[in-house]
Amino acid sequence: MAKRRRIKHSSTFEERLKEEAIKFKEAAERQPPGSTARELLLRRARQAETASRINNWLRSPGLQPPKALENLVSDQKK
Repeated sequence: MAKRRRIKHSSTFEERLKEEAIKFKEAAERQPPGSTARELLLRRARQAETASRINNWLRSPGLQPPKALENLVSDQKK
């Protein structure tokens, strides 16, 4: 069985996500407005920000679901 390569990161997952979002936003600013490349870069930035929020939620004590999910669950119980 092949050994997995381990990577020691110097920054936390949260910091790496934040840096990635900033990098994508800066790259998007250099693209012309309305271009497909710009939209893709902005989408990637939003995905990194969303991943950061999900990570914070998963690490939170009590692990409360987001408000949108609470509404969905309460609607299904009716």
